[in-house]
Amino acid sequence: MRWLLLRVWMLCWLMLVWVLLWGSISAANIIAGLTVAVVITVLLPLPAVPVEGRVHPLSLLRLATQVAVWLVMSSFQMAWLAVRPGPLPVNAVLRAHLAIKSDLVLALGVNIINLTPGTIVLEIDQTRRLIYVHVVDVGSDRAINRFHSQITTLQRLLVAAFERESDWRPAVNKEGA
Repeated sequence: MRWLLLRVWMLCWLMLVWVLLWGSISAANIIAGLTVAVVITVLLPLPAVPVEGRVHPLSLLRLATQVAVWLVMSSFQMAWLAVRPGPLPVNAVLRAHLAIKSDLVLALGVNIINLTPGTIVLEIDQTRRLIYVHVVDVGSDRAINRFHSQITTLQRLLVAAFERESDWRPAVNKEGA
């Protein structure tokens, strides 16, 4: 039943994207969107993503709130850097460790970092769970410590929302391990 609901959701989502791309709701766009969605899901199926934890709604709300605060604050910081007089800010590539077990949650964390103005993940070392992030305006120890503090907070919020030890169930390896 869950598999069927997921497939229906995927078809509806792809159809909605198609309609939004065309910019008007019409029977032809809906039918064409459903047709494209079926072709995509049948001819280009995505591999199953193992879900190994459980979602905790209150912790997810805390994560979303904190990310929203970071987005607003960093947007203002980037705007200020763009208009302020003076020398250009110092930029650097910083390394951070994310002790996150699930590749899916790791990808979510990387996307949150990429969405935050002034940061972009350049490389992910999946094995060691290291990320290399280009960060704007790290000309002081305080700015570097703020970045590492943000990464630590992000990791703590992701674990609380998706990877609590009590709910963790590693995916079964289908390759016969």
